[in-house]
Amino acid sequence: MENVHRRLANRSHEEPAFDAIALATAEAAKPVLFSTIVILVAFLPLFTMRGVPGKIFAPMSLTYGFALTGALLFALVFAPVLASWMGEDAGSRPAAPRVVNWLSAGYARLLPEILHYRRAVLGAAGGALALALLLVKLMGGEFMPKLEEGNLWVRATLPVDIAFEASSRLAEAAREILARFPAVTHVVSQMGRPDDGTDVTTFNNIEFFVQLKPEGGWPRGLTKARLIQQVDATLSRFPGVSFAYSQNIQDNVEEAMSGVKGENSLKVSGEDIDVLAQQAAQIRDIMARVRGIQDLAVLQETGQPELLVSIDREASARYGLAAADVNVAVQSAVGGQAATQVLQADRRFDFTVRYAAPFRANPDAIRNILLPTPEGGRVPLGQVAHVELKQGAFMIYRENGQRYIPIKFSVRGRDLATTIHEAQERLRTSVHLPLGYYYQWAGEYESLRREQRRLAVVIPISLVVILTLLYALFNSWRDAVIVLAVLPFGAIGGVLSLLVTGTPFSISAAVGFTSALGVGTLGGCVFLSGIRRVERSAPRALTVEAIERGALLELRPILMTCLAAGLGLLPAAVSTGIGAQAQQPLARVVVGAMITTALAILVLVPIFASFGSAIEPTNRGDKDRSTP
Repeated sequence: MENVHRRLANRSHEEPAFDAIALATAEAAKPVLFSTIVILVAFLPLFTMRGVPGKIFAPMSLTYGFALTGALLFALVFAPVLASWMGEDAGSRPAAPRVVNWLSAGYARLLPEILHYRRAVLGAAGGALALALLLVKLMGGEFMPKLEEGNLWVRATLPVDIAFEASSRLAEAAREILARFPAVTHVVSQMGRPDDGTDVTTFNNIEFFVQLKPEGGWPRGLTKARLIQQVDATLSRFPGVSFAYSQNIQDNVEEAMSGVKGENSLKVSGEDIDVLAQQAAQIRDIMARVRGIQDLAVLQETGQPELLVSIDREASARYGLAAADVNVAVQSAVGGQAATQVLQADRRFDFTVRYAAPFRANPDAIRNILLPTPEGGRVPLGQVAHVELKQGAFMIYRENGQRYIPIKFSVRGRDLATTIHEAQERLRTSVHLPLGYYYQWAGEYESLRREQRRLAVVIPISLVVILTLLYALFNSWRDAVIVLAVLPFGAIGGVLSLLVTGTPFSISAAVGFTSALGVGTLGGCVFLSGIRRVERSAPRALTVEAIERGALLELRPILMTCLAAGLGLLPAAVSTGIGAQAQQPLARVVVGAMITTALAILVLVPIFASFGSAIEPTNRGDKDRSTP
């Protein structure tokens, strides 16, 4: 519409309005069409997302694609029709706003200076880009921002051999403590496995659902991080109990991703459970010294009391007893043996017989169990077998056909990527696992690494396709490279926005950079197409003047595009309500990137377009300047 208005305003009285509209639409159609396709290609990393990011951002990316398609049809078909209805009055429009006139006048004064000192300006822009790349390392990283759900999910891990009664008393006491916090409305606990039996666990696992009030009803100065600190300090009165803090939906998603009841985990894999437990304890002690790691604990696999009966085959052979005879006797006396069946209507139940409790209560009583010999005698079990009580496996975790022990932990008060990197460095220098044993990270960090590896493949492919489309638009590799070369400079604002707001880099922020890339490509295509259109109508000797004139003509569309994108996401960038956390990094990146994208297009595209053209010296006062 900007091009249509400009054509109508500048047409001669003899030129029909329909012809001016058709010509203006034809001029803008190709850049707009290819820019839209380029934006859709730029969203290829979003369309290929899987897992949690795919579920969150797939609706947005699809909506974005459909909206762009609709906007393209509107711009090329419907908008010219509306403009034609204005008839002869289509060229009469109000004067440009004062802000636009002020910006145009300022840009007109600065652009010749920018072109004259183009090498210095390029050097400054390159330095800013290099500085932004260095600052990226200071941002840290995380998989996805924590989506605020308005609740707490507290998981208590007790000793594996705790009795039902003791676990029930602890659950009741913990519920009373949690309910006393002023930000809590009610607390519900679940002890052991869930009602549907899909989660294999015992009474040593208690989960608390803590519903919170809206933040407006919390005491002044209380945040969720501080609330978790207060809750953890209060619950630490229970000795031997490990507590972990998450949210209801978040906890289920994290467990589905890693298979471990924890926000993040490190899995130590190998064959021998005792070796695994020893190495896991060493790794836990090292990780405890890393700042930011909280709720650290080794999920116990050992500690289950076991009665071990080892048959002495030589001794049993002297009494004429086979190993099977000893096993049957122990099974009948301790475990019980079905002697007959009990009938109740059409149902049958085994009637099991075994020794009374005093005769099987401890290893000494079991050693005194008498076994019948073939000669008709009796021999105590302790004379033909070794009976002892030892600690055995409580639960064995397996993955890919191997045993492993998980070490669960959370990260609070620090970004995930920096914390894990420090932990990796400490483990690399301090832990030396035996042959056949290894550890791997799971949970949010592994998901982040997987997405980074995917983006490292998808983004270069997208850039190659974008470069090809730009060549098809301009029919010039030089112009295609110019538009592509400007895009990294537009990302500077996104990096600074994340740093200023203290937002770590995440998949949401990556989506924001992708959106900014699309808007920057659109602006670059339209801006450079306008410059080339004026150049084709200007004499060869006036190439620089044509660049300046074309840049001034395209100033308002570029500012409108970038401001519309930035201001449209500004509310999401500053929002703090429930559910806003997932969109904040995306919005903050776009808001910051739109500022530098507009600057990069308005400053760098004319500079790149001017290379190969002579810059005429101009006079400033009484001093002559020479061409750089």
